[in-house]
Amino acid sequence: MCYFSLHTPRSDEMTTLSHPFPLKLTLHSPDSTHSSRRKSLSLCKKRKNDTAFEEQKSGFVDYDKGQHDVYTRVTGLRKADIPKRYRLRVEGDRFQKDWTVSEVVDRIVELNHWENVEPVLNRWIGRFARKNFPVLIKELTQRGAIEHSTKVFEWMKNQKNYCARKDIYNMMIRLHARHNRMDQARGLFFEMQKWRCKPDAETYNALIHAHGRLGQWRWAMNIMEDMLRAAIPPSRSTYNNLINACGSSGNWREALKVCKKMTENGVGPDLVTHNIVLSAFKSGAQYSKALSYFELMKGTHIRPDTTTLNIVINCTVKFGQYGKAIDIFNSMRERRSECRPDIVTFTSIIHLYSVSGQIENCRAVFNTMLAEGIRPNIVSYNTLMAAYASHGMNKEAVAVFDQIKHNGFRPDVVSYTSLLNAYGRSQLPEKAREVFDMMKRDNCKPNLVCYNALIDAYGSNGLLAEAVEILRQMEQDGIQPNIVSICSLLAACGRCGQKVNIDAVLSAADLRGIKLNTVAYNSAIGSYMNVGEFEKAIALYKSMRKRNVRPDSVTYTVLISGCCKLSKYGEALGYLDDMEGLKIPLTKEVYSSLICVYSKQGQVAEAESMFDMMKAAGCSPDVVAYTAMLHAYNAAENWAQASALFLEMERNDIQPDTVACSALMRAFNKEGQPSKVLVLAEYMREKAIPLTDAIFFEMVSACSMLRDWRTTIDLIKLMEPWFHLVSIGLMNQLLHLLGKSGKIESMVKLFYKMIASGVAVNFNTYSILLKNLLAAGNWRKYIEVLQWMEDSGIQPSNGMFVDIVSFSEKGCGAEYADKIQERLESMRRSGDQKSSDTMLNSPLIVGSGV
Repeated sequence: MCYFSLHTPRSDEMTTLSHPFPLKLTLHSPDSTHSSRRKSLSLCKKRKNDTAFEEQKSGFVDYDKGQHDVYTRVTGLRKADIPKRYRLRVEGDRFQKDWTVSEVVDRIVELNHWENVEPVLNRWIGRFARKNFPVLIKELTQRGAIEHSTKVFEWMKNQKNYCARKDIYNMMIRLHARHNRMDQARGLFFEMQKWRCKPDAETYNALIHAHGRLGQWRWAMNIMEDMLRAAIPPSRSTYNNLINACGSSGNWREALKVCKKMTENGVGPDLVTHNIVLSAFKSGAQYSKALSYFELMKGTHIRPDTTTLNIVINCTVKFGQYGKAIDIFNSMRERRSECRPDIVTFTSIIHLYSVSGQIENCRAVFNTMLAEGIRPNIVSYNTLMAAYASHGMNKEAVAVFDQIKHNGFRPDVVSYTSLLNAYGRSQLPEKAREVFDMMKRDNCKPNLVCYNALIDAYGSNGLLAEAVEILRQMEQDGIQPNIVSICSLLAACGRCGQKVNIDAVLSAADLRGIKLNTVAYNSAIGSYMNVGEFEKAIALYKSMRKRNVRPDSVTYTVLISGCCKLSKYGEALGYLDDMEGLKIPLTKEVYSSLICVYSKQGQVAEAESMFDMMKAAGCSPDVVAYTAMLHAYNAAENWAQASALFLEMERNDIQPDTVACSALMRAFNKEGQPSKVLVLAEYMREKAIPLTDAIFFEMVSACSMLRDWRTTIDLIKLMEPWFHLVSIGLMNQLLHLLGKSGKIESMVKLFYKMIASGVAVNFNTYSILLKNLLAAGNWRKYIEVLQWMEDSGIQPSNGMFVDIVSFSEKGCGAEYADKIQERLESMRRSGDQKSSDTMLNSPLIVGSGV
């Protein structure tokens, strides 16, 4: 461990003489008769302490632990510098300590905020030098100890040698502003005037900045007017604080007006001003204006700093220009000497990859930040946790949460909410509740967002009763639900299919005075459509229009797709006219829903026209639109067009999903090209596209048409992990295919695997087995399967016994007929009476010689 100390003289310290000098004054009295007599008076000035208020920087570096720290120490006036009468007073008192100012601050900060600071201060010898007071307040306010600073300031005002100073009040006002204590800051402003301290420009700047932090821009404007009435000229910092006050509240227009007034008054903007204007555009969601302003800055050769580029990166991410944001980030890393990326830069890039779905890059950027020696803060950890939570990666989110605690940070409400969301999206609502309870145990009070996240965790998993219980608990804790809470409950009702509860949730929102917005109406309309309540959905839509709540493209997407599911195609097309009347632009989802409407009606030409309109409008078709067109071509039996559409998807780098591949496979099978089905299946495996029951069905059909038994066997091996999810109809088709091809042993093995996987076999399954066994002449296995049927509780049919008896008469000799008779008699004795009677009373058996 290495310690070092640096001595930095203050730039504003006045030069003083280092030795006393005599002053000789000659006094002449006009009334004196001895005017020629000279009187001399010798005065000695006390030596000044030149280094009392110089800042000395000290620090340490621990190479083993990778830690370092630099701190500033101030000595202040000590025992040797105070007047002699005070030195004599404390000379024999062993409780009086000659501490430095920094040592006093350390002892005060070590106290709890409710403890009295006077015992420490009254033991400090330096209290007799009033020049120590501003330095003491400065040290305390820099550490942010507001409670201790307030108590020290109150103690200070009770000292006999205290003299009110503007700099002390300015520091205290700024400290209260940092802690959002606006009333106390204003109180100090009026108090300093009672103590006859005239506020200066710094005082007004501190007040304007304090109001700006709270978004009270009108108060800040009024203070600026008071400043002008007091004949105090505003500085560049004053204008910057006022612009920031307007911009931080999203009022970017007022910020531009102040900026214009600033220029008119002859105060030129600097880089800080430009950064504040950019931040104002960002706060007002004017991202395009912010980017245009940045281009204007570059045109006037203003060199941006790290803060400027951080704001621009944030705006480009909000604007969806991810590539441009990455380019700016890379240029910052290349030009480290000019604009070095800081913690805000890396956090913004992590958020960029999160919203763009590139979760692996989020972790990579975080590791790069660590490698470059930038210590992450709680915001960085929360951003990484939110990225994992948005994709339901709960294990990774828990690892980051544990890392926060390990590195000495205390998880805040955002950390707990992100972890709660991670479990909710992973379909683990019980784990989400555990996180919520842990949050309370750790004395972190849940806010509205936490409760809404827990409601969504239960609601998204169909646990409506638990979600409603959380809503009640939320109200008992004094937190009123908002429109997000209502939307989560409405979506939960739609998933659970409980139409009664949809009405109850809407009534609860009305009773609590929560006005539904567009998102809430969309959730309610979608929930009604999911439970088949078409009339109520339409009535809610009309109520929405009546209350002047403007519908958006999502509203019409829900209505059109809902009408399509309920086969109400005329009503679906009517909503297209409503959209055009309200001049709402059509989105990809609306186009896809309309294409689906036309394809369900068999109107392929209209579907193609809508598809072409989608391209002409600049909406690049996505996989949903292409899938809708594939279904349209399949319905019209236009297999060639379906194949051509798939090639177009490949040219446009659009990867088909499971639904699209299923539709395309159906087209290939119908067209008589089953080989292409197997090629497409191989493509799906390469692209890791999930295989579903419909995909397996088309593959089995293709193998059947091709009579490709080897591929069929490979397909069975591929399907084996999903046997418990595959429908019994598809499994029966596989058994029939193997039996028809003469692969009796493979068929029986497949049946064993089905039983081992827990597949619920039915009567048809056994029927397929028996027919193929009898066709292969395997009568022993046939009788064994009959026994399996009885053991599983499925009664064999009369025809099954007739078939085996007929086989014994025609298909085998007398020797085998006797053995078949013995096995059937054995079954009769071991089976129940009903099955025996059915077997022996068969007309064919009675009339035969067996």
